[in-house]
Amino acid sequence: MHIEDQKLDFTDVLIKPKRSTLASRRNVVLERTFKTRHGREITGVPIIAANMSTGNFRMATALAKHNMFTAIAKHHNEDWLNISKEDLKNIYLKYCFYTIGMCSDEEQKLHEFNNHLSRISPLKGPQLEDSLMICVDIANGYSQKFADYIRTIRSRYENRIIMVGNVCTPEMTQELILAGADIVKIGIGPGSVCTTRKMTGVGYPQISAAIENADVAHGLNALVCLDGGMRVPGDIAKAFCANADFVMLGGMFAGTDECDGDIITQYEHDGTYKVSKFTKEPFNDEKSIPGNSFVAVPTEFEPNIVEKKYKKWYGMSSDLSQAEHFGGIKDYRASEGLIEEVPYKGKVEIQVRNILGGLRSACTYIGAAELKNMGKCGSFIRVSRQHDRF
Repeated sequence: MHIEDQKLDFTDVLIKPKRSTLASRRNVVLERTFKTRHGREITGVPIIAANMSTGNFRMATALAKHNMFTAIAKHHNEDWLNISKEDLKNIYLKYCFYTIGMCSDEEQKLHEFNNHLSRISPLKGPQLEDSLMICVDIANGYSQKFADYIRTIRSRYENRIIMVGNVCTPEMTQELILAGADIVKIGIGPGSVCTTRKMTGVGYPQISAAIENADVAHGLNALVCLDGGMRVPGDIAKAFCANADFVMLGGMFAGTDECDGDIITQYEHDGTYKVSKFTKEPFNDEKSIPGNSFVAVPTEFEPNIVEKKYKKWYGMSSDLSQAEHFGGIKDYRASEGLIEEVPYKGKVEIQVRNILGGLRSACTYIGAAELKNMGKCGSFIRVSRQHDRF
């Protein structure tokens, strides 16, 4: 047993501001073009909606308008087979990842969809290959079986862009890249509705994970996607300063119209009260005429009840997710996901504007004219607190 040096998470650092020549945040370029290890190109704003209840076709359509990406959740795999030619125009397929795990039936559905896509798509050859990416997603990417499976997927889909995960240490990132991955998802247990760290004690702080894994991946002409732990737009800026190529967001898109699930309306006491009854009492003023001056005095109060709206947000390893999508949790497993009701946020467009606006602003603070330069222009300061709370 040994203890490594302290590692850093989002709350441990701030980005150091630097002199900038940028005239306006409007001039910041957020789109990037990556050439992957296996020869394909991927272009867009490198933010991906997580393959949870945020990973669906409504979300994909909304985010693609901003050239952002969506990993469609596994429980929507059947829906891929219902996509029509007209749907292809609306879904912006090149911004989607098709998610599978290690189950044979999931891979079979992917095979069926590939055949379906080749029939309905006007694209052929390399353009068709570029039109859909694959995400091979399991909670624990540290098994040899997983690395072997990635080799199998790469051999069957030689020309696809393949993202795999999750892991959090350089040696396993290297193993998965050599097995065939173009992008490795980095993060064990940092998500807002993930309890892996509580249940198992396993994990790795995300800022250090991004720096260390990006160093290995970039040396092999591969990419990393920092998955989880980002609560505010400033955390996304920190991820890109730490040399992450992509970020994957779940909780920041949760509660929006485009997220799966119904809106839940609740009526709650907001902590204040209103007067429900008054009585008249004489107004005690020496100048007033006795018997003719009265004042209304409140005698009874009732709580103010306000309407609040929520949407359910849950981890994919939670009891609810396993019951709804995968036939229930296996008796040899423990639940490693929370179920929360997050405040309803309206259209995801509002969240997107906040995120992209925060990124542009961060770039102007460090003189990065393009998002791809954040890792070069940014540097971190170790801190004991992020900001004051009043």
